[in-house]
Amino acid sequence: MRIATWNVNSVKQRVPRLLPWLDQRQPDVVCLQETKLADDKFAELLGAELAGRGYAFAVHGEATWNGVAILSRVGLEDVVAGIEGAPGFPHPEARAVSATCGGIRVVSVYVPNGRVPGSDHYVYKLAWLDSLRAMVAAAGPAEAIVLGDMNIAPTDDDVFDPDAYVGQTHVTEPERAALASLQDLGLRDVVRDRWPGERVFTYWDYRAGMFHQDLGMRIDLVLAGAAVAERVRAAWVDRHARKGSGPSDHAPVIVDLDEAPDGDIGPVVPPPSAPVLKRGAKKLPQAP
Repeated sequence: MRIATWNVNSVKQRVPRLLPWLDQRQPDVVCLQETKLADDKFAELLGAELAGRGYAFAVHGEATWNGVAILSRVGLEDVVAGIEGAPGFPHPEARAVSATCGGIRVVSVYVPNGRVPGSDHYVYKLAWLDSLRAMVAAAGPAEAIVLGDMNIAPTDDDVFDPDAYVGQTHVTEPERAALASLQDLGLRDVVRDRWPGERVFTYWDYRAGMFHQDLGMRIDLVLAGAAVAERVRAAWVDRHARKGSGPSDHAPVIVDLDEAPDGDIGPVVPPPSAPVLKRGAKKLPQAP
């Protein structure tokens, strides 16, 4: 079984990239984030194309912002939109959808950004993560896989330069502690487990040539319970999908269970040709 997660940053804009990617990579289950479409509009836009490829889908969306989806051709049962009791900002947002696919409880998540450390949105992010942890704990994490844009880099090894992120979200101790608490349920970070010492990013800002210099972050994660993690045969970032015209600013993350059609490739395919490795050489585009 091939499972993937991809923050498409507007599924409407990404249709010309998404459909060929499905045909090329042939994932069995796909978790999408930032679909930015209401549920009826998603079905109108992609329903026929997905059905023709054998995918059922579950969506939890809203116009303009947020939105998550699960596409599956190995079954789609017990769909739950959202997280019961999760906080809103101020109203509940479309940030999680879960379903059972091929015997695995799949949770597609788009964690709040947090914006500025200490802000109301940052407090909301931490509270939302607490609700996610409670839901996963109640559902039984051993047979679960939580995938998506976590908006947290787990360690300093998951950003191009820790000094560039001082004072920014995604790297603060409370955020990382919340992510670690989720993993403490028994969820394994399967990409990092497979590639413990490698430079691996999943997101690169559109600005300042960050992608071509490989100045990114690893914030799109696949966290698998024990029963799922032991089936992993490959785990890699499909960097090719970030190249070319009209890409998302995120790349898909692909995990193969039981067998690896492309072999145990990775961690990043294809690898960057001219990464900037020297710390202190580059700042974030938004930095003064």
